[in-house]
Amino acid sequence: MKKIVITALFLLLIQPCLFAKEDSAKTIRLIYPQWQGGKISSLAPELNEKDSSQGYYLGAELLEFLAPRTKQKTLRVPVSLDYKRVEKNGILDRDTISIQDKKALKLIKKENPDKIVTLGGDCSVSVVPFLYLANKHKNDISIIWIDAHPDITLPKDKTYPGYHAMAVNSLLGEGDKKIIKALPTKIESKNILYVGLRDWEREQIKTRQKELGINHLSTEDVKTSSNSIINWIQQTKTKHVLIHFDLDVLDPTEIKFSAGSVDNGLKVDEVVRIINDISNEFDIVGLTIAEPLPRTEIKIKNMLERLPLLK
Repeated sequence: MKKIVITALFLLLIQPCLFAKEDSAKTIRLIYPQWQGGKISSLAPELNEKDSSQGYYLGAELLEFLAPRTKQKTLRVPVSLDYKRVEKNGILDRDTISIQDKKALKLIKKENPDKIVTLGGDCSVSVVPFLYLANKHKNDISIIWIDAHPDITLPKDKTYPGYHAMAVNSLLGEGDKKIIKALPTKIESKNILYVGLRDWEREQIKTRQKELGINHLSTEDVKTSSNSIINWIQQTKTKHVLIHFDLDVLDPTEIKFSAGSVDNGLKVDEVVRIINDISNEFDIVGLTIAEPLPRTEIKIKNMLERLPLLK
């Protein structure tokens, strides 16, 4: 049943322009199975720590398998599976992430696309392709961050070292100097809108969001209409849109294919409608699907590895 629901999700996503609409722009599909940004063993207690962490890697491969077939060229970011988990400057696996980000940017620059579909991977996989696209389109960009969480933790907070919770700050040019220095540009906070945000995790993050001036819409604000999102984009006067779709924004009673599980989320049909409505009105140049954690598939993989003749 889970496979059927997930497949249906991506069949529904065929309609947005980045998956199927033919145009003259060069679009690539970027498989970016970065898992180092997460520290999620407490969110998946049925898995051991390594399996839960590296589950994002398998998740990215499943997204690639399930996504609609197109003529888009597919690029794969080399991601290490060495499990060392070294924290540096408040970021877990900081040096590995920095290396992988540079590889991703090099791949993208060589291909020089106009649009990018990114299949990840933890939330940080949006940072490099989004900032490449922002730079290419001369920062005439707005971002719709569809997520249950705001992802504006900073290394100095010393509360959670997972880089995926720092992704939006990296887009803003804030955070670890080594990582930020290698990025091609930064985004203004007034051009970012959260959709489906409902878990700030701590009061410090709520305060930071207000200080940054990043607006948000709740699940109730967008359940029946995308007008509030369309109006917001129009007010930014930007021509191009980037969409980050964290699977934890989905209601766990309908589908649970992510690390986080926050009640009262959006339904699959609601997210699909939002993305298509944006596509009908604006030029979507970047779309990321992030944070897939295929718990059942990880268990099956481990089972197969224990059977004779399969080793």
